[in-house]
Amino acid sequence: MILLQLFLSFLQIGLFSVGGGYAAIPLIQSQVVDLHGWLTETEFLDLATIAEMTPGPIAVNGATFVGLKVAGIPGAVAATVGDVLPSLVIVSLLAWVYRRYRELPVLQSVLGSLRPAVVALILSAGTNMLLQVTFGSRSMVSWSRFNWAGAALFTVAFFVLRKFRLNPVAVMLACGVAGLFLGLLGVF
Repeated sequence: MILLQLFLSFLQIGLFSVGGGYAAIPLIQSQVVDLHGWLTETEFLDLATIAEMTPGPIAVNGATFVGLKVAGIPGAVAATVGDVLPSLVIVSLLAWVYRRYRELPVLQSVLGSLRPAVVALILSAGTNMLLQVTFGSRSMVSWSRFNWAGAALFTVAFFVLRKFRLNPVAVMLACGVAGLFLGLLGVF
């Protein structure tokens, strides 16, 4: 019975957490803390921290963690499958529709109009991250709070990625090492 509860709870989370991993956190908390009591508030905060810092989607990491804690390996499998099943079905249906009707002018028109929106979303996210790094806030931009080291790291990383086409993972690791070094020197 617990495996079915885990599956159904995370099926709801996977179905209704539109907007990415951070949108799933309140849904996960509602299910695992408030509704079922599988985790305490403190355990949930630990879960959110672990799910955020481990590779992979937050909701999937959270589902696996909760399932493992509640019912061992079978619980981890049940919760994880429940979480990813809605996305798997929806993306599979969309892929089928695309393959079948990709030549239709109306579908090409829809996809063509979505491309600028996707670029705008990516640009918005990038701008928000840049403001967070350089000013410490997305909403309160003040030159007195300007982070010169963060701006310099951003500029160098952007230049290196565009000019030399280096592997983004290598650039991220180099920035992490530089940030650690600058932090030890007290710059950050």
